[in-house]
Amino acid sequence: MDLEATMKAKYLLGGALCAVSASSFAQSSVTLYGIIDTGVEYVSHANAAGDGIVRMPSITGEIPSRWGIRGTEDLGGGYKALFVLENGFNVGTGSMGQGGRLFGRQSWVGIDGPYGTLSFGRQYTMTYLAVLDADVIGPNIYGMGSLDSYIPNARSDNSIAYRGKFGGLTVGASYSFGRDSTGTGNSPGQGTCAGQVPGEMTECRSWSAMLKYDGPWYGGAASYEEQRGGTGAAANFFDGVKPLPLTSNGDKDDRAQVNSYVRLYGVKLAGGWIGRWVNTDSSAGPNVHSNLFYVSASYQIVPDFALDGGAYRVIVSGQDARATLGVLRGTYFLSKQTAVYLQGAYLANSSHARYSASSGGGGTTPAPGQGQVGVMAGIRHMF
Repeated sequence: MDLEATMKAKYLLGGALCAVSASSFAQSSVTLYGIIDTGVEYVSHANAAGDGIVRMPSITGEIPSRWGIRGTEDLGGGYKALFVLENGFNVGTGSMGQGGRLFGRQSWVGIDGPYGTLSFGRQYTMTYLAVLDADVIGPNIYGMGSLDSYIPNARSDNSIAYRGKFGGLTVGASYSFGRDSTGTGNSPGQGTCAGQVPGEMTECRSWSAMLKYDGPWYGGAASYEEQRGGTGAAANFFDGVKPLPLTSNGDKDDRAQVNSYVRLYGVKLAGGWIGRWVNTDSSAGPNVHSNLFYVSASYQIVPDFALDGGAYRVIVSGQDARATLGVLRGTYFLSKQTAVYLQGAYLANSSHARYSASSGGGGTTPAPGQGQVGVMAGIRHMF
């Protein structure tokens, strides 16, 4: 082969490699995203003396603040590699949430294919994913999290999860080898149950399963989750009673739920039930059961304004605690990314209960039996 032919071959080979490289890069993407949400809140009877407080809440407004990175790579044949790294932070102080973790909200990698997604890392359990479409209010400062703070924070470390969507039907399951490996508090009310201990196959383990259907105008879901006890574990019912220690690997904290929603004439109506059973494997404490019922609705009155609200009722047998919470929220959209809102809530406690209307970072626990009013005006921006 002469020199000219050799040079042509090199150019062709180089061009082919560049084309392959460009095609490879074109099939991958990484996205930076986030939400910044804060405002000013007033809560009445925020301590045992009955004093009110005006503050900037640290944890949430309409939606908890976060920033994250998500990526995808097309592997061919209908398969993709996926990852998500998501940080939660407190706008008022700039501090990190989830016990100071860098990526405390989500941190996982997985493969997506024709039969579903298999993922590994710190991720949401099926309890959280099953309630998303049925609770219109969501992880709001006033809402379900005021009565069971675990629900909008249902995550587990060291977990394997599967989700598959087949038409309108979604099935999912997760299994954690140790739901709080860093010992900083995985989610509210759980304590610090690290697990993954040699010779202890069930300590701090958890699993969850979900069955969900979404149709053109209605849907529903059911889920079940079991958490095992271990060193540092606890079960908090958030009603002012001291958390129950769950130090044995035979202790269990289980939640089951059923919910549904329907869309009619521009209105979304939703509701459901969440049951909880805390059973100890010894005589260290009593077994406790709770029922949480809720209904919620939303209506987009005009393109720039939405109104939503909800009612929540919790009953904790064995601790003589009950509470009812009502929430009303209005959101005005300044653009596709920015909105301002005004919301209010009233919570009524039974004579022994000390629930707080606000889940905005603690410090608002009333006296036993005392009701509370919460009002917040805020702004959020999405990018």
